[in-house]
Amino acid sequence: MSHNIDPTPAARGGVTPHEDENSSAVTPELSEIIGEVRFGKMKLMPGLRVESAIDKQLVDGHVQVGPEGIEGDEHDYTFHGGPEKAIHAYYSGHYPLWQAEYPLAANRFIPGGFGENLVLSTLSERNVCIGDIYSVGPPGTSSTPGGIPSEHSPTSLLLQVSLPRQPCFKLNHRFQLKNFAPTTYKLSRTGWYFRVLRIGLVDKGYEIRLIERKHPRWTIERIQEYLHRQVGDIAMNEELSKIPELGTESRGVFLRRVEKQRIKERKERAKAAGGGDEKKDEKWRDYKIVEKKSETETGRIMSFVLEAVNPLKAEEVGQEAVDLDEGAHVKLKLPNGLVRAYSIAGGTDKNRFQLGVAYDKEAEEGAKKSRGGSRYLHLQAKVGDVIKVGAVTAGVPIVSAASNHVFVVGGIGITAFLALAEAYKKINYNFSLHYAVRSEKDVPFRERLMKLNQGCDGEETAKNMIIYDKSKGQRLDIAKIVDTLPWNSQLYFCGPKRMMDAALSITSEPKRQIGQKDVHFEAFEAEVGGDPFEAVVTNRVENKGEDGKEVPVVVSVGEEETLLEKLQERFGEEEVASSCCVGNCGTCVVRLVSGQVDHRGSALTKEETSSQMLSCVSRGIGRIAIEI
Repeated sequence: MSHNIDPTPAARGGVTPHEDENSSAVTPELSEIIGEVRFGKMKLMPGLRVESAIDKQLVDGHVQVGPEGIEGDEHDYTFHGGPEKAIHAYYSGHYPLWQAEYPLAANRFIPGGFGENLVLSTLSERNVCIGDIYSVGPPGTSSTPGGIPSEHSPTSLLLQVSLPRQPCFKLNHRFQLKNFAPTTYKLSRTGWYFRVLRIGLVDKGYEIRLIERKHPRWTIERIQEYLHRQVGDIAMNEELSKIPELGTESRGVFLRRVEKQRIKERKERAKAAGGGDEKKDEKWRDYKIVEKKSETETGRIMSFVLEAVNPLKAEEVGQEAVDLDEGAHVKLKLPNGLVRAYSIAGGTDKNRFQLGVAYDKEAEEGAKKSRGGSRYLHLQAKVGDVIKVGAVTAGVPIVSAASNHVFVVGGIGITAFLALAEAYKKINYNFSLHYAVRSEKDVPFRERLMKLNQGCDGEETAKNMIIYDKSKGQRLDIAKIVDTLPWNSQLYFCGPKRMMDAALSITSEPKRQIGQKDVHFEAFEAEVGGDPFEAVVTNRVENKGEDGKEVPVVVSVGEEETLLEKLQERFGEEEVASSCCVGNCGTCVVRLVSGQVDHRGSALTKEETSSQMLSCVSRGIGRIAIEI
C-alpha cells in the first residue's frame, strides 16, 4: 500500500521553520511528567540475522542513568548508543497520527514502537531545541528554570538535547512498511537524543523540566528542515555547523556541506582569474601499479592495486572527492590505446584502490571474451607501470531502506559487489551472497569472502555467503532465490550474459511482483552492436551548405559502433561523460527528443526510457533526435 502523506509543516503539526525565528519557541517553564521509561536487550529481529534492541520493555521502578544511558539498556553501536545518543525520547502524540495514516499497521504504532527510552506527552520536535538542558527527578524536586537547583535535588539527573534521530531500515522492518523510515524525518516525527550531563535516576512519573535553553531558534524540527529538506541553504548550513552542542552525526553533515561550498567557490575564483585549480581537475590522472597478483589457482583472475602518482588532497578538493564509494567504477586508458571500464573491488580511497580482472586464454579465440584490455593487463602490465585513470564514478546504489540485501553473482562479477557486501557486514545489515564459480580453484579474493561468514572472534557465525561450484554439479538456482526472498529485500545481480538474461526474465515475471527499484543489474559485458542509425543532436549546430545556415549536428553510428563513441569523437569526453560503458551507471544518459530506440542496459526505469537513452549501449532505430 502506498501512502501520500503531506510533509508540510501543517501536517507535521508545527509552524514553518522561518516563523518567529528570533524568539523562543516555548516558555522556559516547559516541563511534564514522564509517561513511560523503557529499556531493551539485543536480540534477533524477526526474519533477519540482525540484532537490535528496538523492542524495549517497561522499566519497573527507578533505574540508574549513566554516561551511555539507562542501566541495562543495550545498543547496536553501529548507529545507536554512545554518549551523544544515550537516551532516545519520543512524543506519544505522534502515534495516533501514524495509526490514521497507516491503518493496516495501526496495532504496531503504540508507545515504545520507535524504540524510545522516554515516552513523553508534551515535549516534541516542535518545542525541544538543540542544546536544551533538562533536569529529571521526582515531582517538585527537579531544578528550577534558569538552572538553579532546588535544595532537594543537588544530584538530579541532567540531560542535554544532542541530536535528532536518524532513522534506519529497522523502523521499516519493525512496522512492516517499506521505505517508512524517510517519512519519519520528512514529517519530523523521529524523536531526539539526549546526552547525559550528570548521572542520576529516572522513573515513570518523574518530572522532566527545562532549566536552560541555549539555542531558542533551533528546534529539532527546524534542524531537520535543513538537514533533510532545504539542504542547499548555504547560510543555514554555516550556522548549524557552528553549534557545539549539536552531535557529531548531524554537525558533521553541515560541516561537510560548508567545506564543499568553500572549495567550489575557491575553484570558481581560480577559474575566473585564469588558472589555479583547473589543473587539478584533469580528466585523466597518472596511477602506478604497485601490486599485481593472481587471485585464483587457475590464474584466470588477477588483482591490481593502483596508487595515484599525485594523490588527491582533501584540504584542496574536499573529503567527498577523495572518499571511495563501495561499488564504484573507473576507466583505464591503457598504454596500447584501449579505454576500458572496471568495477573497483576495494580500496582505502580514490588515491589507492584494487581491481580484479579476468582473462581466459583458452576461450579467447573462439568466444571473443576479451576486447584487449584484460589481455593487456594480464600479459603485459607489470608492477611499476604508470597508466592513465579516469574519474571514479558511483556504481551500485546503496539502498538503505531495505531490510535484506541479496547478491547473486557469477565469476568476475564479484568485483562489483564485494566491497559493498563487506560494508554491509561492518554496519550489521542483513545480507546474503550467492556466488557461482567454475570450480573451487577459480574463487578470487578468497580470504575476504570467507570473512563474510565470520564473527568478531574469527569463528564462522553465519551463512552470509554461499559458493556454488560448477565442477561439483552445484547449481545456482535464481528462481529459487527470488521465490524465497525475505520481506523488503533488495536484489543485486552481476555475472555473465546468460546469467543476467535469466535474472531479468525471472524478476520480470508479474507473478513475482518485483519492482524495478527492488533489483539492480550490474553487467560486466554488454551487447552493443546492431543496425546502423543516425542521431540528430538538436542542441548542437554546425555551419552547413552554401548559405552558411546553421543546422543540427548529425552523427552516424555503424554496426559495431556505439552512440557514446561517436558523440565523444565529435564533441569530446567532457561534453558526453561516461563510466561503466555497459549500461549500469547512467553516467552517459542523453535526452531522447524523438524516434524509436532499442533500449539496453539497466540504469533507466521503464518510465525514464520514454525521454532518455543510455548512449553506451542503446541503439536508435533509423533516425532519432537527441540532446546532450
